[in-house]
Amino acid sequence: MDDDIDLLELLELILTKDGYQTVIINNSKKFEQSISSENFSLYIIDRNLPCIEGTDLIAKIRSDGDRTPVIFLTAKNSKTEKLEGFQKGADDYITKPFDKDELLLRVEALIRRSYGESYNTILSFRDIQLNIDTFEVFVDNKQIILTKLEFKLLQTFLESRGNVIERDYLLEVVWNCSIFDDRCNDKVVNIAIKRLKDKIDPDGSKNYIEAIRGIGYKIK
Repeated sequence: MDDDIDLLELLELILTKDGYQTVIINNSKKFEQSISSENFSLYIIDRNLPCIEGTDLIAKIRSDGDRTPVIFLTAKNSKTEKLEGFQKGADDYITKPFDKDELLLRVEALIRRSYGESYNTILSFRDIQLNIDTFEVFVDNKQIILTKLEFKLLQTFLESRGNVIERDYLLEVVWNCSIFDDRCNDKVVNIAIKRLKDKIDPDGSKNYIEAIRGIGYKIK
């Protein structure tokens, strides 16, 4: 994220050519809206933003439980400023002007270090991590044992975070049911979601999953 449109377009070109799917954002409000509804593997952030200092923005999302890797790409290049960047939650720090090849190597190294070879198969939200390849779920770094159906249910929520999911959609995707299948109904969904919530949030303090009356559910 940066408020310099020309630089954003250059970064998009560099990263896209190297095979990365890239979203460019030029203000902090849009950034916070985007990360609440989509999964990203990496954030590249400038420190000189119009409404908030980049380090304060990252400190804020870190306090909300977002552990997505962050690279600061900024003109602030003093030792004190670099230390501040890392202290506020950065994983790497690149100063402007930057070298394209060095940027790509740092991006690749940070993704590999953070996710290993299967980073595309890891879904993260708040303090939940779900690994599609290994069928593992961790909440606050503690492994949670889920049934196959519960795992698929949680995966569906994480892939659609920020959006309301209708019960009929859950029945179709998780249970492979049609609306004409007598064994599939709202009660089945409600029971499964209660069991999932009991496992990932046993004391009910985190409120990951919210019921939307008359429609379905959303993860928040």
